[in-house]
Amino acid sequence: MSAAPPREAPQVRVIAMPADANPAGDIFGGWLMAHMDQAGASVALRRARGRVATVAVEAMAFHLPVRVGDEVSLYGRLLGVGRSSIRVHVEAWRRDRTAEDAARVTEATFTFVALDADGRPRPVPPEAA
Repeated sequence: MSAAPPREAPQVRVIAMPADANPAGDIFGGWLMAHMDQAGASVALRRARGRVATVAVEAMAFHLPVRVGDEVSLYGRLLGVGRSSIRVHVEAWRRDRTAEDAARVTEATFTFVALDADGRPRPVPPEAA
């Protein structure tokens, strides 16, 4: 596990709110996963230059809890491109609202498929020069 968040700007940054938590103040895993999907899709749709859909998420383990009030930053890194698929590794980092230190709370690899206007898979265009 790396000791510091990635250097690039996060794809998504959000504050965990009470409506996103259980009665103990811990954020629901599904809430976090939805934001991770959004961050990964942001990377994938730029590379696909158009619509994408999530088709798979590889093993996701929660290392630390996220609490109400934490700032959550989500980073996406392109891993690879197939004919119509794009793989993106996403890391979620939390920072207590009163602290400067951040901690990685989970990570996963998301696979997206580029879609045409009819919602069918299409080839990912060549990388722009």
